[in-house]
Amino acid sequence: MGKKKVIKQTEAEVLKESENLEKVMTKVSGKASSKKIENGKVFINATYNNTLITVTTGNGDVIAWVSAGSLGFSGPKKATPFASSKAIAALAEKVKKVGLMNIEIIVKGVGSGRDSAIRSLANQGFNITSVKDVTPIPHNGPRPVKVRRI
Repeated sequence: MGKKKVIKQTEAEVLKESENLEKVMTKVSGKASSKKIENGKVFINATYNNTLITVTTGNGDVIAWVSAGSLGFSGPKKATPFASSKAIAALAEKVKKVGLMNIEIIVKGVGSGRDSAIRSLANQGFNITSVKDVTPIPHNGPRPVKVRRI
């Protein structure tokens, strides 16, 4: 195996990210940093191929998002529990600046990163108020394939 690729943020990307957070803070509260966001929602979309995590305010304004693919994981490694826990760690670093503490978790999908993402959020020090599973389940499903005749 070759060397692992580690993606580091440049100072320009960090400044751009902080500007985006200030815009959200202004949009939410009307003032740049006078009011902190305490309550929010975390949407975890765990598919077979990737894990996407989005943090929003109570109104649905996106504060931050991250995916396992954006952290440098590629191929089947994106859907692992390790990748989802690393994504939560990166997301927690972004969200702590806003002051978010109480979160409501909404999980969607059947990927292997679901459980580890929830556990990682609890380990990061967030107060979890509720966990909701909104995975779509077919009531009857599609029509079955016709019987093969030989």
